[in-house]
Amino acid sequence: MIVKDTGKLGTNGFPNCSPAGGFAIEVILTFVFVIAILGVTSRESNASVAGLVIGGALVLVHLLGISFTGTSVNPARSFGPALIAGDLKNIRVFLLVPMAGGIFAAYVYKFLDGKKQ
Repeated sequence: MIVKDTGKLGTNGFPNCSPAGGFAIEVILTFVFVIAILGVTSRESNASVAGLVIGGALVLVHLLGISFTGTSVNPARSFGPALIAGDLKNIRVFLLVPMAGGIFAAYVYKFLDGKKQ
């Protein structure tokens, strides 16, 4: 696959996929990243490897998604470059979709963890 330019100054877009495909990619990648963070930080015994797991998850998520959407997984990471570049065309997608993926991951983690609050 030839990687096309994903935008100027790190802005997000859909250079190698449709908007619907980009939506799905961003939800899935954000879900994976947030579930990894929640899983490793939920127990104090994981403190010694938390940084490695979170960093590894972030690298993996970006390697998988950067050629498709520029990989947002963080609304602040998308908003800054879009604002500076003056390219706010797709900003709503890259602000809302990572939030949806994160919320979905939180609900799934809460279900899988099974702790009663």
